[in-house]
Amino acid sequence: MARLKLATVWLGGCSGCHMSFLDLDEWLIDLAAQVDLVYSPFADIKEYPQGVDVVLVEGAIANEEHLQMIEIVRERSQILVSFGDCAVTGNVTALRNPLGSAEPVLQRSYIEAVDIHPQVPQEPGIVPTLLDRVTPVHSVVPVDIYLPGCPPSATRIKAALEPLLKGEMPRLEGREFIKFG
Repeated sequence: MARLKLATVWLGGCSGCHMSFLDLDEWLIDLAAQVDLVYSPFADIKEYPQGVDVVLVEGAIANEEHLQMIEIVRERSQILVSFGDCAVTGNVTALRNPLGSAEPVLQRSYIEAVDIHPQVPQEPGIVPTLLDRVTPVHSVVPVDIYLPGCPPSATRIKAALEPLLKGEMPRLEGREFIKFG
């Protein structure tokens, strides 16, 4: 059987979901024997590849780079897992949405809360252009599996990945596997 091509992506979130992934501990050795990690913040790979079997997407869509990245990820991936509450609902990342637009966030961060040289960075490539609203992944691209949790526990992550390794879709049921937070 061919090895599964696995990717993980980190968008607008805290990386807690990726840290929880590392909590798989010794099962990571079993996982490594069955997959090729083809893209991840854990690896120094610059371009998202074609032909990804499963991708875990952490974080919400908060800026233009996230928007471009999620479209590439969806196009090049067979199964997209919305990984954690920020990806599933927007969660903490979306707390800025009641402010109405990105401008109040930029003003607070770069003008009001600064001691010296207050200025919003304008040079291209320094700060990605913020979207006015933070949105969950499914509001931009189709999602195949929702894996809630802030972050999802290692047990929950394993319960999602094990069936995928066998070519089956996971059945995440019950409080332990579908509870938010």
